[in-house]
Amino acid sequence: MKRVGFLLKVRADKIDEYKAHHKAVWPEMQNALRQTGWHNYSLFLRDDGMLFGYFEAAESFEVSLAGMAKQETNTRWQALMAPFFEALNGLQKNAERQYWNASSSLVASQSIP
Repeated sequence: MKRVGFLLKVRADKIDEYKAHHKAVWPEMQNALRQTGWHNYSLFLRDDGMLFGYFEAAESFEVSLAGMAKQETNTRWQALMAPFFEALNGLQKNAERQYWNASSSLVASQSIP
């Protein structure tokens, strides 16, 4: 498993609606994520719209993204979600531009006595 973290920015005027959508993620979207190697997936949203996502990829972030790109359900979900995001400090809105390979973390909980 590869640990992956990413940042996105939810528009301030869309935060409540974004939260509502994520309280009712489509079952077929959840299945697509599982089938394409997204495990232990969590999203953390601050009041200002800064969003941190974390998941454990079966192979890599790139392989997980490529798998989701082939899923029709994901195409519909991404089209629904696209208007919710804004650029992050001048970076592109694309999550591929703001991700980390968390496998190179400085400290992991298992290393703390």
